Amino acid sequence: MTTTLQLASERLLLREWQPRDLTPFAAMNADPAVMRYFHAPMTQQETEEAMARYNAQLARDGFTMFAAEDRATGELLGILGAQTMRFAIPNVAQPAVEIGWRLATTAQGKGLATEGANAILNYLRETTQLHEVVAITAVENQPSRRVMEKLGMTYMPALDFDHPNIPADSHVNRTVVYRRAL
Repeated sequence: MTTTLQLASERLLLREWQPRDLTPFAAMNADPAVMRYFHAPMTQQETEEAMARYNAQLARDGFTMFAAEDRATGELLGILGAQTMRFAIPNVAQPAVEIGWRLATTAQGKGLATEGANAILNYLRETTQLHEVVAITAVENQPSRRVMEKLGMTYMPALDFDHPNIPADSHVNRTVVYRRAL
């Protein structure tokens, strides 16, 4: 890897993905509790592909969905960062950049998503020409929606949409959109 960008917050280190992350990241992505607001858990192959995609995006764009590790222990806690969306949200300027997070159950409810997302927002504000970011989640994902609100993001109900990559009959198909200027 030629990119070695790392972002730090009080408790988190956000960094590029490394081979040692595969096992804990795949376990997290296979955990039904972690993936309850996603259509389905991810396979190990899907996890490997995601890690490669995230590192490629970091090299290309200078930001990505980073590996989020505990600064004190080095334990992988999840994923946190920003990415250029791979599909268009109706009525949102394209290409849209999404901020997002997914944490292992042991890391949830501790303010880590908000802490790490604030570090990402500061980084994007200081290093990119972006004017806004969006965040999306299933309507029922109240924990993520609370994080979005803590970040100063605004819910845009007129932009709610059916997720194009999730079956229409899935309980997580209907998706909400939050926005925030940088």
